[in-house]
Amino acid sequence: MDVVYASLTRREPGRASPEEAGEVVEVLWAHARPADALQHITARSESDRLDLLLYLLTRHPADGPSTSVATAHALIARGHRNSPLLARRYHAPTPASC
Repeated sequence: MDVVYASLTRREPGRASPEEAGEVVEVLWAHARPADALQHITARSESDRLDLLLYLLTRHPADGPSTSVATAHALIARGHRNSPLLARRYHAPTPASC
């Protein structure tokens, strides 16, 4: 299992609603694809950002180097592009880096 940390920066810093983390998790699950190999997501709201841990199945070493960071970024970017809620609350995610 690969664990990828990511965060979304708020457009307007401030107190988060108790439901906010769950709403973001639901959006990401709604936009996950089987090829993402997503297994679990945890989220925690902070005043200026939302922190995420994405748990992805580890690729077999024979399949080449890990692509978990790129996969997590693609999933978050897909959710941000397609969800008015995410686009309204958070800045677009920055490109993935290892």
